Amino acid sequence: MSDTTDKLSDTTDKQSSSQQPDTTGDRDGNPEHGQSNGQLNGQFKIEVGSSLDEVKREDWNALANAGNPFVRYEFLSALESNQCVAPEYGWHPYHILLKDDANRLIAAAPGYLKTNSYGEFVFDFQWAEAYERSGADYYPKLICAAPFTPATGPRLLVHPDHDYQQCTSALLSAAIAVTDQQNLSGMHWLFPTSEQADLMDKHGYLRRMGCQYIWVNNHYQDFEDFLASCNSKKRKNMRRERKRVTEQNITLTVHHGKDLQDKDWRDVIGFYLDTFNRKWGTPTLNTGFFSEVGRTMGEDIVIVFATHDDTRVACSVMFKSGDTLYGRYWGCHKDFHSLHFEACYYQGIDYCIEHNLKRFEPGAQGEHKIARGFVPTPTWSSHYIRDDAFRAAVAHFLKQETPIMEKRCEALQSFLPFKQDRPEDIKVTDTKDGNNKN
Repeated sequence: MSDTTDKLSDTTDKQSSSQQPDTTGDRDGNPEHGQSNGQLNGQFKIEVGSSLDEVKREDWNALANAGNPFVRYEFLSALESNQCVAPEYGWHPYHILLKDDANRLIAAAPGYLKTNSYGEFVFDFQWAEAYERSGADYYPKLICAAPFTPATGPRLLVHPDHDYQQCTSALLSAAIAVTDQQNLSGMHWLFPTSEQADLMDKHGYLRRMGCQYIWVNNHYQDFEDFLASCNSKKRKNMRRERKRVTEQNITLTVHHGKDLQDKDWRDVIGFYLDTFNRKWGTPTLNTGFFSEVGRTMGEDIVIVFATHDDTRVACSVMFKSGDTLYGRYWGCHKDFHSLHFEACYYQGIDYCIEHNLKRFEPGAQGEHKIARGFVPTPTWSSHYIRDDAFRAAVAHFLKQETPIMEKRCEALQSFLPFKQDRPEDIKVTDTKDGNNKN
């Protein structure tokens, strides 16, 4: 057994769901690290849960307001029950739960102890290497995130009948307290909304900036209306790409997960696995996961099948909230010109326009998205590093990295396809699904 596994075992043994971390301040008593009473004047308590089985589905979803799909009980529970987040992949559920004096759940943060940085999409490998060169263990660490999902969303989930500021403060302080008490290297909030990242700033977390590409629905009537906002060169290119798909005798159909049969889900899974077989990586999602989310939250899953000569040749998988479409997985059995753009981007844009969704987040990376109308947009993560010296080093690193990221995000705007006189209201703002701010 490795040293990291030994340490993780000690941590999970010591911090059971019935234990309450002391959140009366940080280990040095510094208020900038989130001073807050863990009992909240004796009315509430903090617990750590090692499985969502310890929480009722309706209680958890009352916090998330069933808005953002990736913090819904159905999504997170399916990952756990089908061993997608499991020790084999370096994930150990470690949810922070805030309960009232009647033991009712009033706030929570989906947390995980990690023994690697796989599936996070906020890359801290250099931090880990530097930390371990100093003779200390970077793993296990604590993160709060939607596993394997680089999509902005709420990470601090609060019941709408309770004080938002008070509950979020308690969760942020508890995360630091757990990190200190269990001698973890740090605690990391991945892809929070900008509003929640602001709260994390006030609690002494270090903010890191990323950049993704997001399409914004400027009240378009149809795809041609969207193209009308673009310059002639980019407009012509997008029309040509869509036409090439049609000319190859490819038909695309859009379905919701709730309408798919077992055979359809087998096709989805086959395309998902094909992506890893053709490239590299470990396919952490499995048949059980897809079958379960199809059954429990299929109304919020959008599937695009591409068919050639009566045979399905490609598939894209998207999730949706009340105002946002999220592109997540793609796979194909045969290469076709422009099919990836059609199935993963243009079909999503069509869907957003038809269903009046405000935003389309097609997934991490991919600067080719910009020319197709996806706006370079800041993303955030927030970090607490327990070691004072290393926290200062990370703060120095971020002070240098942030202006570089800001300039890059701004410079990439020049590759957008829109006309120079486009309306000023084409801009990206955070989705509010699940924030439940009072």
